Amino acid sequence: MEFHLEAIASAKVKVNILLNGGHNYTIWLKTNSPLLHSLLAVIRGKSQQQTEPSSQWFHIPLEEGNTALSFPQSSLVGLVTEPPLLLHNPAANDLQGTNILTSPYIQIDNFLSETEKLELINYSLEKQANFVDTGTITNTAYHPDHRKSVVLYQFPEVSEIFLRRLREIIPFVLNKLGMGFFPISHIEAQLTAHNDNNYFRLHSDNGTPETATRELTYSYYFYREPKPFSGGELLLYDRIIHNSSYYPSDRFHTIEPRNNSIVFFPSQCYHEVLPVTCVSQAFADSRFTINGWVRRDESFQF
Repeated sequence: MEFHLEAIASAKVKVNILLNGGHNYTIWLKTNSPLLHSLLAVIRGKSQQQTEPSSQWFHIPLEEGNTALSFPQSSLVGLVTEPPLLLHNPAANDLQGTNILTSPYIQIDNFLSETEKLELINYSLEKQANFVDTGTITNTAYHPDHRKSVVLYQFPEVSEIFLRRLREIIPFVLNKLGMGFFPISHIEAQLTAHNDNNYFRLHSDNGTPETATRELTYSYYFYREPKPFSGGELLLYDRIIHNSSYYPSDRFHTIEPRNNSIVFFPSQCYHEVLPVTCVSQAFADSRFTINGWVRRDESFQF
């Protein structure tokens, strides 16, 4: 299940952005625009009285890119859309009254040494030509704009050191998350770069037969200082269990991509990456991650 934007007989929407102080600005966006999705996610979070602070800023080009509207998400009061939009949950009627489970996560700072982090940045820049577009791999006819970023699937020169550190901390992480221990078959890892207007829409990591043994998801953040981008927060949605299946609720946690930190959460949790704004659009200024999944042995059942 996903949340879908529904518009009335139009592929474009007139959006009036209402800000603190009585300011308002009008823009036109496509119904599948990541920016529109992010604006509505903030409004949805406020309606659910989300209290976790976020430093997310919106940077919206105006007048064909000659000017820009920039404001923090805390200044967003509301949206007026024409035609009207609504957030539709296909299973909402069936899920009324169902308990919501908090999606646990843990974020650990200073995961690598400063030297190791800098070496990883330099390595990523050296391998720029080897990164491939994730859109050509993951986007489908049903989800034509599901994901936008570039990824490096093989990086043995640095992955072994990283995975060794990861294996050392997994027992601690499972205990903190309240997850049962399981025999690990292997750990998947990929090196991903998000640059300007890159994102990853709402999804879970183990919803197919091929990914069913993924139990633990992780994402390690690293980038150059001073921070050369904004946005790119991870939204982790609390869960609804219905007919033995997990669904995302309207309630979510906003996780900042802090430099040299790593985040862990159960792979069945729905999550998304908000759009990144990178003014320079230089690859070196990207939001880099090593992200992946810890898989249990197929013969093991909880």
